[in-house]
Amino acid sequence: MRKVVVVLVVLFLLVPQFSEAQCAMCRAVLETEEAGDAAKGINNGIMYLMAIPYLLVGGLFFFIYRKMKT
Repeated sequence: MRKVVVVLVVLFLLVPQFSEAQCAMCRAVLETEEAGDAAKGINNGIMYLMAIPYLLVGGLFFFIYRKMKT
């Protein structure tokens, strides 16, 4: 059991390094483009990904509020 915990901790410590590498690559691609179309697409994708959890949680609280009110 202890080995599993150690492996999971090491894995979680390495995950941010993998994601930082990908962010650097995205930034390099977006900085070299002159028109900015890819940057707009990436920003829109980030906004959609950010909005979905808030909508889900908001909908959950709305249904809970409605159920508690009746």
